[in-house]
Parts: sequence; C-alpha cells; structure tokens
Amino acid sequence: MAKHITKIVLTGGPAAGKTTLISRILKEFKQDEGWKVITIPETATELMTGFGIRPLGNCMTMVDFQYFVVADQLHKEQLALRAAQIVPEQNVIILYDRALLDDKAYVSDEDFRAVLAYYGKNEADVLAGYDAVLHLVSCAKGAEFAYNLGNKARYESIEDAREMDDLTLRAWSAHPNLRVIDNSIDFEDKISRGLRAVYEAVGLPAAQTDWHKYLIGLPTLETLRSYGATSIDMMQTYLTQTTPGVVRRIRQQRNGREYLYFYTEKRTTDAGQWETEKPISQKEYIQYLMEGDSSLRSVHKTKYRFSFAQHRFEIDVYPFSQERAILRAAMESGEQTVPFPPELHILREVTGDPAYRNRMLAQTQLL
Repeated sequence: MAKHITKIVLTGGPAAGKTTLISRILKEFKQDEGWKVITIPETATELMTGFGIRPLGNCMTMVDFQYFVVADQLHKEQLALRAAQIVPEQNVIILYDRALLDDKAYVSDEDFRAVLAYYGKNEADVLAGYDAVLHLVSCAKGAEFAYNLGNKARYESIEDAREMDDLTLRAWSAHPNLRVIDNSIDFEDKISRGLRAVYEAVGLPAAQTDWHKYLIGLPTLETLRSYGATSIDMMQTYLTQTTPGVVRRIRQQRNGREYLYFYTEKRTTDAGQWETEKPISQKEYIQYLMEGDSSLRSVHKTKYRFSFAQHRFEIDVYPFSQERAILRAAMESGEQTVPFPPELHILREVTGDPAYRNRMLAQTQLL
C-alpha cells in the first residue's frame, strides 16, 4: 500500500494556540490506529535559543537571520519527508510549527525572494510543498484578555502581535488550501475547528465535536474487542497550585510503542475557562512529577476508542472500579441522542456532573 503523507503548516501571530493544537493532533491521530505524526518545531526559536543568534539584538540583520532560518527549515523538511517514508505507519502527518513563508512576514518581499533564490527556490515551489495551511489568528485579535496567559514574558505588544498576524496571513495568502481559524467563539471551539480542518486535510470526515458523558456498567474485554476498540493507557497527575485560578496537570499517554507527555494549564477567567496545552519531554514530565499535589492521587485509566453507527465512542476504564466505567459519545452539533451499542449497559448521563471529572476522581477514586 502506498504511503499517504499529508503536510500541514500551523501558522499565525503570537499567542494563537498553535502549541495546544499540536498537542490535540498528537492525541487524536494515534499510532495504534495506523497514524504517525511527525512534528517540526519552530525554526527561528530554535536558532535563537540554541545558537544564541538574535536578529537586531547582537550580531546580524533580520535579512541575514533569514538565511539561517531558511537553510535550517529546508534541511528539517527534507529529513521529515525521508522519515515519513521510512516509518512503518501508512498514514503520516508532517506537522510544521510555522514554515518557510512565515519568514516573509519579517523582511521585504524583494529580500525574501532573494533569500529563497539563494537556495534555488521561489514562492511557488515553497507553496506547492504543503498540502494545507492553518492560520490560527492571534489572541490579540478578538481574545485580548488571554494574550499573556501563561507567558508573562511575551515581548510583543498587542499592537505588534496584531500587525504580525496580518503580515503572516498575507505571506500565506496565495496557498490554495489556506484556512483561517479565528477567535469568534472561544478557545476550545477554535481548537476544535482547527482539528476539523486537519481531518479535512487528510481526507477524513470531520470528527463530531459535541461529547456527552455517561456512567455505564463495566463492559467485558470481549465486548470492546468486538467493536475493534483500540486502547490507550493514560496517567494524569495534578500539580500544586502556583497561580490563583490556574489548575495545572501533566499526562503520560501510551502511543503504540512509545509514550507521549503533555503539560496543561486550565484557567478560570471572567470570560470562562481557557485551557492551554503543550507536548513535553519525558525528562520534563519526571521533573513535573516532583510538583504533584499530594492531596490528590494520579488518575490512571485505559481509554478504549471505537466507532459504531458512524459515531465515535470512548470508554474509560479505571483500576479502582470493578463494576462501572465512563462512556463518552461524540455527537454532531444539535444532536441529542446517539445509537448506543446494544451490549452496553447505560446507567445514566453524567455530562457536566463534577463528580465524574478527572480532578474529582483524583480525590475520590470512585465511580
């Protein structure tokens, strides 16, 4: 079977939600379900933090800096494409946290063309190398209250962030599959729209986004296997509170032969809840474990994912419960009921019930 490789760029101005969307994509497209997600980190940031070179700051002009950025980006993209051909999974997503056209936002059009020409490229060549571009609009445009959440050291002012967002969108405007993900509703809806755009880019029906939760009788493994369920082992640990109104947690999640690790912050503001997330390394995960909240237990569960009657279902099985489990059913917007698998024993709906949220389960260890 031929490889199906989809190359997706995540771009946008400062504080747009790219890192959180990357985390959701890593969680959604699982190795056990035949997917491999290869991520290419933001090149300019790596050069500034790793090499110590900073345009206009100490040693070079912005145009000179772009030669470094483009050279490194081209090299990483070539390696990512080779890796996509080598990995055993047939479905591969190459995910770019910004890409070559982002550099156009920082120099003149003439200078950018000259940089590309130095490496034997032009803008048409570059654009043709990506299957889809998702422009996540900066929080500085429509969600200003959240602009500095989680990053008090952000150096761009709101005005500068708005300008960079406009320039970045202009840089990518010629791509035929450009999607703009704005701040029209709330952050969770924004990330959901981004995830639906990824589904469309890989040629799959967009996933349902409204999830309802039910308390059910614990199903047998035979029942789960009969629906072709894939299992994901998870461990979620809550951390001590360091900032009022901010709940911090980390998660270890099995991904085929490997593990993924995530750090999440959930804030409660006057505008509602705002949850941001980022992938972390195993080393960072272990360091965060030292900050675990001793009043709460880690929540260990095995999540079984499957489809039935064109709907997605997830069943969370907990080691502390031998009789009950939690079912999550995905529905289309406005849909009120779903056809449940007949073998499942639905006890009652618990959507929105705080007793069945992970933080409460970390406290009670009861279903």
